[in-house]
Amino acid sequence: MSNRRYAFVMMIQNKYWQKFLQRSLDGFEIHSYVRRGFAGPSLTSVLLFYVAKPIGELAGYAEFVERSAGKVDEIWRKHGVESVLGSKEQYDALLRGAKNVSFIRFKNLRKAKDPLPLRNLLMMLGKKRLSRAGFYLGREEAEKLVALMD
Repeated sequence: MSNRRYAFVMMIQNKYWQKFLQRSLDGFEIHSYVRRGFAGPSLTSVLLFYVAKPIGELAGYAEFVERSAGKVDEIWRKHGVESVLGSKEQYDALLRGAKNVSFIRFKNLRKAKDPLPLRNLLMMLGKKRLSRAGFYLGREEAEKLVALMD
């Protein structure tokens, strides 16, 4: 893995963020975030979670395990219990007929002690807006952001 792909910033809805935090508190070690199609990241070390508006802040981070991608039913059988979706019906509704899916698997989820508001995040990254699909960061940038959250 290159230094340029050390971390990946993912957008997540607050309802899913809260469910992942609860799963973590309940003692689950591995979590899976479900994304339609063959979505990134494919290889990285750290995931940074940007909770979308109305929250609008970098709210935590975790250790990337892997991206498990493939046919919808096959990947659900392998990793469905790691997701925050309560049933296969919710999973199917989320995917809306997609043929392929990616489960972004992670562990050691940490909630930021001091979440980073969008405005500050954009200023630090020198961006005008964030990509909804997510984006990679180098090691130095990622470590600065994690240090600011802790």
